[in-house]
Amino acid sequence: MDLQKHTETDLRKHTDLRASDADRDRIADMLRDAHAEGRLTADEHAERVEEVFRAKTVGELEPLVRDLPAAHRPRPSAAFAAAPSRPAPGAIPPVADENVVAVFSGAVRRGRWRVGRRTHAYAIFGSVEIDLSEAIFEHQQVVIKAISVFGSVEVRVPENVSLRGSGGGVLGSFEVDTLDSGEQDAPVVYVDGLAVLGSIEAKPKRGKLIEDILDRVTDKVNAKLRKHLGH
Repeated sequence: MDLQKHTETDLRKHTDLRASDADRDRIADMLRDAHAEGRLTADEHAERVEEVFRAKTVGELEPLVRDLPAAHRPRPSAAFAAAPSRPAPGAIPPVADENVVAVFSGAVRRGRWRVGRRTHAYAIFGSVEIDLSEAIFEHQQVVIKAISVFGSVEVRVPENVSLRGSGGGVLGSFEVDTLDSGEQDAPVVYVDGLAVLGSIEAKPKRGKLIEDILDRVTDKVNAKLRKHLGH
């Protein structure tokens, strides 16, 4: 009885999960194949495809293909591709697009700004804050080179980018919270640097997401919807 309850609970949790773009694409592909094989009429196919892109949970998607053989075949598990630990050769220029400098003072870069491929941050007896949570990313790979001497450099990134770091401290601290985005096309932010009797810290800003990524995902879903409805 306990095993049955446990199984039912796990199943209910699975069907309550929010559907992803990959989930919708998988179901739409099954419907397209079923239509091509003659298992669904054109009207049935169009009706079910509309339901696919209206579905919000996995539980709403599964009934749409429950009567099709493809739904009962084992699915290969998708391989997760982590962001590379270093930028691709030649992707980042040696000269900075922007310098953020604080000498016996404070410097802040935040808001809706366009991030270059390379940003240099220098905190000498001062503090630098670089907030990318509302920034516009025009490049796939972004490097922030930080130098802190008796100062501090703080970098904040949205939760849906990837974050990598390489550096160290001399009587100081260098801390980068590694982060992997769930979006294949998400930017990767590399924070490199050296802290001498100072600190360098980079981590995600909770609750902040890049709107540009969300827009691209929405455009992709709408394009797929138009494509499937056009068949």
